[in-house]
Amino acid sequence: MSIFKIFSKKRQYDIHGTQGGISASITLPEGFDRDRDRCPMVILMHGFMSCKKIYPIPHLARALAGQGIASIRFDFNAHGDSEGNFVDMTISNEIADAEAVFDYVCSLPYVSAIGFAGHSQGGVVAGMLAGKLEDSPRKPVCLALLAPAAVLKDDALAGQCMGARYDASDPPEYVNVMFHKLGRKFIREAQKLPVYETSGLYTGKVCIIHGKKDRIVPYSYSVRYDGTYEDSELHLIEGEGHFLKRHRKEVIGTVVAFMKKSFASVPQLRK
Repeated sequence: MSIFKIFSKKRQYDIHGTQGGISASITLPEGFDRDRDRCPMVILMHGFMSCKKIYPIPHLARALAGQGIASIRFDFNAHGDSEGNFVDMTISNEIADAEAVFDYVCSLPYVSAIGFAGHSQGGVVAGMLAGKLEDSPRKPVCLALLAPAAVLKDDALAGQCMGARYDASDPPEYVNVMFHKLGRKFIREAQKLPVYETSGLYTGKVCIIHGKKDRIVPYSYSVRYDGTYEDSELHLIEGEGHFLKRHRKEVIGTVVAFMKKSFASVPQLRK
């Protein structure tokens, strides 16, 4: 069980994923009236062993609200306040979680259009879900990837994760990674994950941000992402690491400006 769960209380959930309830929080622009007003909403996706309360997720939520854009941030299964066991977490069930949140957002009458933004593993999930939804009339208008961790596939093939090592040809039932049990199912799936093939199906606007001093996910993975998209912009930040904390103002400002411009360039999806 995830350490996030030790002190958790029984709660009610409006959204459910493959491992149970998904904890989510909506941030609306100041003075917004759900019954009268309408605005776009960005679905924010955190990274591996993170949660909706950790930078850059809440910072993006506040900055977007300041520009008239709503957001929903949520905890993937077995993270934060969501249900589930970490050992059973996989990329495919995180994609299913994100799609459940997407379906929920689509049901909100005050949401006029939808965008995705994800950091690290959340970026992989956001990119793949956007590609999966490409042929849907409800597909997201725009996509922001922050240090997207496509390296997870190569790491799984090499038998390593955050300093932990294992036999990639015959992974154990689980691998201890920073007090968490990373399951064999995650590893086996990651080894065959069509990250770029699925993500590249998306034809909307894409913003990619990556630090040039990222030691966890080399920025070359974002360069490859940029090459897979039809309409993308790549921002490589000198001296920045994986968690994008040294240049917070630039990172948050770039994402918010991209989202605002993208939403302004398309007609509202709902009347």
